Amino acid sequence: MTNKILSEQDKTSDRVMLLQGDEAVVEGGLVAGASFFAGYPITPASEIAEGFAQKLPAQGGKFIQMEDEIASMGCVIGASLAGEKAITATSGPGFSLKQENLGLGIMVEAPCVVVNVQRVGPSTGLPTSPSQGDVMQARWGTHGDHPIIALSPSTVKETIELTIKSFNMAEKYRIPVILLLDEIVGHMREKVRVPAPAEVELITRKRPAAEDRDNFYPYLETADHIPPMPDYGEGFRYHSTGLFHDKTGFPRGKTEDAKKLMDRLMAKIEENLQDIIIIEDELQGDEEIIVLSYGSTARSAISAVRQARELGIKAGWVKLKTVWPFAESYVAEISNKVEKIIVPELNRGQLIGEVKKAAAGNAEVSGINKYDGTIIPPDEILTRIKEVSK
Repeated sequence: MTNKILSEQDKTSDRVMLLQGDEAVVEGGLVAGASFFAGYPITPASEIAEGFAQKLPAQGGKFIQMEDEIASMGCVIGASLAGEKAITATSGPGFSLKQENLGLGIMVEAPCVVVNVQRVGPSTGLPTSPSQGDVMQARWGTHGDHPIIALSPSTVKETIELTIKSFNMAEKYRIPVILLLDEIVGHMREKVRVPAPAEVELITRKRPAAEDRDNFYPYLETADHIPPMPDYGEGFRYHSTGLFHDKTGFPRGKTEDAKKLMDRLMAKIEENLQDIIIIEDELQGDEEIIVLSYGSTARSAISAVRQARELGIKAGWVKLKTVWPFAESYVAEISNKVEKIIVPELNRGQLIGEVKKAAAGNAEVSGINKYDGTIIPPDEILTRIKEVSK
């Protein structure tokens, strides 16, 4: 199933638009072939639900406003198993509610996209203020060991690109993918060009051959650790459960099934890090200081580093577009080449722990943290760069 809900005009149009980040999720989702949305408005992600409510039914897709976020996530998983490219969007407490069924989606290997436009928490917090406080929740929010992919855009253009990437990675690796915006990116407007589907790589899930219908195992171990996935109702015998299961999909209560399944779920991500981890940087090769950031904070970091270079300070910037899995090898490599790493975050310090672990003492790692609903402006990062350069 590829782009089944897009009109011929949409497939070939060259559209330049003034979009919010939230609206860019809708446009990027439609380019990627999104055909199903379940959820409801929640600040600051409301425009995503509103956009899909308007555009999906008009183009043959389905929009359902559910009674709560647990049900929304369950509905998205069901739609995915039935063959749809499915997406949901939320923020703050809604993301917390999604975690139980997010774990189910990981266990049944249902490709889907979960958007979290972060706001200040915990609880209802500051609904209209920016935060990056859900970074660790994106990794460990659902219980147990589990694989996850989380992408984080810093611009509206990147939001379109990473929404498409989220669908592609979900389909390719049979996994829920988290698109981790923050309120600044979600509500910021920028002029962007929305690509036509023909211009971008679009991936759909691996499917079994029709002749395999009578000898089909829905969770069969394969060379790439990703079993073929038919749609429910296509005639393949298919059982899905949140319990640990064998290749048939049925649970036997055996510990060897648990280990074998967990190892396969992790391997399909861990053996494809080069494909999944997306990093952008601006390095001259003489850096003594690196500012490592993600999301909206990267915009301030880039500005501050460029000002520092003009002042003769040997600084560079690194932007993580993939937050999870974490770019451990990359950070370990650069920590051997620089003296200081600065990690600005809109939280009390979450990803910095991963940076410190990867740096392993080879570079001094410090953070700049805001968690009061305000941004980290470039001048605060520049001040820190000057301090550590002395």
